[in-house]
Amino acid sequence: MAVPLVEMIGISKAYPGCLANDAIDLRLEAGRVHALLGENGAGKSTLVKILYGLLASDSGSINWQGKRVNIASPGFARELGIAMVFQHFSLFDSLSVLENIALGMDVDASDELRDQIIEVSARYGLPLNPARSVFTLSVGERQRIEIVRCLLQEPKLLIMDEPTSVLTPAEVEDLFVTLERLADEGMAILYISHKLEEIRQLCDEATILRGGKKVAEADPRAESVHSLAALMMGSEVPSLSVRDGEHSGEVLLSLDTFSQQASDAHGISLQGINLEVHAGEIVGIAGVAGNGQDELLQVLSGEISAQSADALTLCGQQVGHEGVGERRRRGLCCVPEERLGHAAVPDLSLADNAFLTAHHRKSLRLWGFISPRRNRDFANEIIQRFNVQCHGAHSLASSLSGGNLQKFIVGREILQAPRVLVVSQPTWGVDAGAASAIHAAIQELADNGAAILIISQDLDELMQATDRIGALCAGRLSTFFRTRDITVQQVGLLMGGETLDGVVS
Repeated sequence: MAVPLVEMIGISKAYPGCLANDAIDLRLEAGRVHALLGENGAGKSTLVKILYGLLASDSGSINWQGKRVNIASPGFARELGIAMVFQHFSLFDSLSVLENIALGMDVDASDELRDQIIEVSARYGLPLNPARSVFTLSVGERQRIEIVRCLLQEPKLLIMDEPTSVLTPAEVEDLFVTLERLADEGMAILYISHKLEEIRQLCDEATILRGGKKVAEADPRAESVHSLAALMMGSEVPSLSVRDGEHSGEVLLSLDTFSQQASDAHGISLQGINLEVHAGEIVGIAGVAGNGQDELLQVLSGEISAQSADALTLCGQQVGHEGVGERRRRGLCCVPEERLGHAAVPDLSLADNAFLTAHHRKSLRLWGFISPRRNRDFANEIIQRFNVQCHGAHSLASSLSGGNLQKFIVGREILQAPRVLVVSQPTWGVDAGAASAIHAAIQELADNGAAILIISQDLDELMQATDRIGALCAGRLSTFFRTRDITVQQVGLLMGGETLDGVVS
């Protein structure tokens, strides 16, 4: 057999109370796209962090082009020719795109680098303005920085951890064309994703982890989505019933021809937004990253105050001037897109993070003081109900895998029994089983009379989970259509700002 580009042999890594990697073998060939699959907490992130030099293994070895190496740092990994696109971005918000890429590559932020960024981002369909400050960018735009930064390094091995979580179908297709071309040119690609149809489309082979162990190898193209999910989970993943799209309950959330000027020069202004969400209904909003989704969620949550009280109606009350806490007490709960830093504080425990949003609606205080026991009990309830893999309520939010943190955040909001739930990217980075559980919990909430608004770039998710669907484009919200009466292609047209003729709204 030809010498592989990378061979990981018997890799083990233990944390207190957890064996994250248990004698795992992994072989990567040049010119091949290799999938690494497993449910949240299976050990995928730990394994690739060892390969990239972010963690040291407890035992085992790594061979690079047939020679044993000790990858002691990301800098050495990059010298070998390894680049990685992280699930959680390693960016400085206060710096520009150019400065962040220069820091990541350890080069000067020169005009030459600026020209390279523009050229590479244009070539691969990942448009970036090098002068933009990162804090003004959407999550999808920040993802582009990570990808472009890696491509500028011309690596031999590219590790991609959930790279398409915030990309539209068209952007995913463009990325796949790029990855296939890179593989044809001899690059090895290690691809981590929970989107199993993507894995079947893109990857040549797959290694499946479960509970820290390697349990199978498979040819994704010879498997079905259900069989891959069963290998990951060890059991069949239950399917959800299709929504019927018929709901006539009272309007619990509404905006009437709402407009809001962007707070900074690079933000998106909302223009003439009309939105109604009824009790018992799940409404979806699609859109390419950076078209006003963040601004809309901030207006709905109360992070940005409306210009007039009657601009926003919540549960029959005009709340445009009310803040986050007042709206939560009236029955609104929100899940923002960015989970680390916005939805959760990285250096606080899960119990403390539970308190941050839930104290408005849950009895987490006693005689005016925070009750550690009540916070701990509520956090443990979330952990148990949503199968969050962690070491208990005292675990720091930053210690959880992305998918497990997402389960905790979504569970925290759902278990507050909101009358209205606004959730952005509800299943970003979670495995098939967890996504099914989150969707089931959202559906149960709607069946019990709550109004649900899902903002997502995952069209498959929106088409499966919603009653009505619309799209945001450049701060304008389209007409809404019954999901059962519209196709993915038609939603794509709405995302591009076009109107639909002949479709009943």
